[in-house]
Order: sequence, then C-alpha cells, then structure tokens
Amino acid sequence: MKIGFIGLGIMGKPMAKNLLKAGMELVVSDLNKSAVEEVVKEGAQEADYARIGELCQIVILIVPNGAISKSILFDKNGVASTLKPGSIVCDMSSVTPVESKYCYEKLKEIGVGFVDAPVSGGEPGAIAGTLAIMAGGDQEDFDKMKPCFDILGSSALRIGAAGSGSVTKLANQVIVNNTIAVVSEAFVLAVKAGADPEKVYEAIRGGLAGSAVLDAKIPMILERNFKPGGAIRINHKDIKNVVNTAHEIDVPIPYTAQLYEILQTLKVHGHMEDDHGGIVQYFEKLADVEVKRK
Repeated sequence: MKIGFIGLGIMGKPMAKNLLKAGMELVVSDLNKSAVEEVVKEGAQEADYARIGELCQIVILIVPNGAISKSILFDKNGVASTLKPGSIVCDMSSVTPVESKYCYEKLKEIGVGFVDAPVSGGEPGAIAGTLAIMAGGDQEDFDKMKPCFDILGSSALRIGAAGSGSVTKLANQVIVNNTIAVVSEAFVLAVKAGADPEKVYEAIRGGLAGSAVLDAKIPMILERNFKPGGAIRINHKDIKNVVNTAHEIDVPIPYTAQLYEILQTLKVHGHMEDDHGGIVQYFEKLADVEVKRK
C-alpha cells in the first residue's frame, strides 16, 4: 500500500522519515525541493498532488494552515481530483474545526474518508516518533490510520466525530502557550528579584508547579536557545484559530485573548521564527532583565 505524504517541514520531514524506516512505501510532495530530495534519498518517491491521489490509498497532510490543506485537496488537479472511493485523507495540520468538517463533508461526497489528526510534541516528538495524536472522524477510518499513528506517535486517541481532533488541538494550544507565558512571567520575576533562575527551576520542578512545559522550556531559555521545535509563528496561528473559534461559539477566553496580543507583540519585534519558549522575551523586555544561566 502506498501512502502519500504532503508537507515536509519541521514536523513533516521527520514524520515521513519514520514512516520510511518502518517500511512504508511513501510518495511525497513539498514546495521545498531540498526537503523532498532529502526524503527521496531515504526511499520515498516524489509526485505531484494529482498523481499522489491516483497512486495512494492513504494521503497524509501536515501543512501550515487549513487554507493550504483545502487548496492541496480541492484545487484543480488537487489530490481529491484523482482519489479513489475507499481512500482516506488524514490532515495532521493544526486547523480550525470548521475547516476539518468542510474537508470531511467534501471528501465524503466522493466516497473518501477523512480524519483530522493534529499532533502535540513538537520537533523532538516528531523525530522520536512519540507524538500525541488527537483524532476526529469515523471509527473505521481511524482504525485504518492506526498503523501509521503507531509509528508516528506514542499515543493516538479518537476523540469523536470529524473536527473533534482539531478542537482538542486548540485546547492543547491554549494550555501549552498560556503555561509558557506564565512560566516566563514567573522566572522574569525571580531574576529581577535577584534569584538564580536555574536554582529556582530545580527547587520547584518536583512540586505542583512542575510540568512537561517547565521541563521542556526552562533549560532552553537558560541557554538562550530559541531554535524552533514549535515556532512562535505556528503557535501564533493556532492561538488566532482559538480566538476565532471561541468567538464563533460565544466562549469568553480572557487569558488566551491576552496571550494572542503577547504573540502579536513578538511578531512585531521579529520573533516569529523563534521557539515558543521565546515568549519569555516579551516579559524580559517589560522588566529589562534576561533569564539565563549564571
């Protein structure tokens, strides 16, 4: 069985490589030709969107936003133009629930299944094959995708109907990004008050303030390492999706609305390609201090 894989960015490239290492037959596409060449050297085949739809029973997408997913699928000579009934499209991008439901309904019209399955774990999880995969769609389509999910992640759970995977990812991003912001604020306070941030980290990580976010981001911040595992650019887009979705269904989100403005400020100051641990730079600027290892 051939699997199409579209999107070889920070997340997609290591995910595609893991599928190849597990013996899957992959047909790939990306606008970045150097990324395509790198994956082709490891055993993949390159093809355009229509050819991928023609050749593959499963097509996985992981691209920057829902508009791109819809374009890849439904534009003239897109993937959907050649997909056969019984095939499955799995969108692992972070998109809105509305966009996921649109793709589900549109593909259902031609007898093709659709699973929205965004991921959490960043580049390290993509490389290690330990992503958390949150899926929405029909049970039978999720079951067909499970062998791929087992290669790409350490956990994969079907949440419910189409769009529910995307809803879960929005909730995940609210928690992750607000936690990074709160951790950043706390450590800027500690540094401004004269404490050693590394010792503060060691003191609190084993208590109730400890978290996966704290352990992932504080060591990077102390080293001033903002090489992106999850770029602020991606999280900015995800939080914008949260705000728009919440407004559509009348859910007040005061913390996350403020977080979006923090991300907007970082955008203005040129930090969009930093890791989202770089959120700390907003609070550092306010307090005129830097959180770093002494």
